[in-house]
Amino acid sequence: MLNFPKEFLWGGAIAANQAEGAFDKGGKGLTIADVLPGGKGRLKMIMDSVDLEIDKTKYTYPNHEGIDFYHRYKEDIALFAEMGFKVFRLSISWARIFPNGDQSQPNEEGLKFYDDVFDQLKEYNIEPLVTMSHYEMPLNLAKKYGGWKNRKLIAFFENYAKVLFNRFKNKVKYWLTFNEINSAFMMPIMSLGFSADRKTVHGMQCILQGLHHQFVASALVVQHCHAIISDAQIGCMQIFAPVYPYSSNPDDVLTALQEDQIFNYYCTDVQVRGKYSSFCQRLYSQCGTRPEIVKGDLEIIAKGKVDFISFSYYMSRTEKAEKNPLETGMGNMLSGVKNPYLQASDWGWEIDPVGLRVILNQVYDRYQIPLFIVENGLGATDKVQADGTINDDYRIDYFRTHIQALGSAIADGVQVLGYTSWGCIDLVSAGTGEYSKRYGFVYVDKHDDGSGTMKRLRKKSFYWYKKVIQSNGQNLD
Repeated sequence: MLNFPKEFLWGGAIAANQAEGAFDKGGKGLTIADVLPGGKGRLKMIMDSVDLEIDKTKYTYPNHEGIDFYHRYKEDIALFAEMGFKVFRLSISWARIFPNGDQSQPNEEGLKFYDDVFDQLKEYNIEPLVTMSHYEMPLNLAKKYGGWKNRKLIAFFENYAKVLFNRFKNKVKYWLTFNEINSAFMMPIMSLGFSADRKTVHGMQCILQGLHHQFVASALVVQHCHAIISDAQIGCMQIFAPVYPYSSNPDDVLTALQEDQIFNYYCTDVQVRGKYSSFCQRLYSQCGTRPEIVKGDLEIIAKGKVDFISFSYYMSRTEKAEKNPLETGMGNMLSGVKNPYLQASDWGWEIDPVGLRVILNQVYDRYQIPLFIVENGLGATDKVQADGTINDDYRIDYFRTHIQALGSAIADGVQVLGYTSWGCIDLVSAGTGEYSKRYGFVYVDKHDDGSGTMKRLRKKSFYWYKKVIQSNGQNLD
């Protein structure tokens, strides 16, 4: 039997740029996500370089329509309530509030939209968990300022955050600053607003500098949150993936350790401990550069430590000292070698529920502050039967094993606040811009060729997750 805390927050998660649509409605400005084309070539662009323009003669842009959550949020929230959600993680589009990112006064129509969403959630007693920046930087900040390389973005983000806190202080008590902040090491265009090659000294310097500016911004925003909303909790958000050595060869073990330190803990240490870690000296020496730190920055960082750690978990990562390209596994921008003990999803993401228990224990032992799993899920191809049913037993199996691992970690002594499955309703994939890579408990009739009615259908997993929540994790059959 798994014993989840009585107040455990079960729910689901989406992001504005992948679900809302209405990309040019309500006074919203363009974002980084709005210039990312759909299709399998999207990931290569994200990893290499992106032309910050929309070209509809060459590409399609599924994010522009999303799943039309902007107009259908009442219907969707009613479905979440039917499943019994206690919490719903969503992001606010920065460009809905400040269309260019650098204005002094916000867009009232954007604020009103989120007011209405939060009011709808309150009707069903669903707690909002809000990400302030989820891969949707205003495009103007990338084109005019060069993204987070530019220190001016600290003040722009501070202003944006204070507007949110003052406007929604009576409606939102759980906040997150930057989504998957450590993704900057693989795809800085999404989180930092510029393309950079981490294999070059210049590229790595830009990434480290952009991250440092985000650390300062996050610390300032944490302090504003505590000052404006006395009962609020504000956290950071990381990708976590335990890093396994491929063998007991000490060189493999050391390689895994060093990759683990940089990927999992470089950002988390700063945001949780309030200081850079000792291993940074090795990192800076290896890459031949370091971030420029202005006087007073470290004091700000020390005062702006987060209240909890939220994270996405999709897979583990396996590393060896000497590898060739043929050994590289596929997955969410992670470049480890294939693990011979794990199966993979339709998109090549290795499935490792035990890894979730491993990382929960590792992170909690390191920091001893509450954790929150805010993304976990399976992207798969779903088929609608003639009678309208979607029998996604593979998704149920995925969630069952991961929730079992989560329950075991709680039994190990790990403090976990809640669990929000990723893409609780089908949405546009961040990595590929596809509708066909489906995550949801709710099917959305929308397809990669642009066809579809947007009709919502309950999958078999919808009813399964409803039982999980009703039983507080006891009924996983």
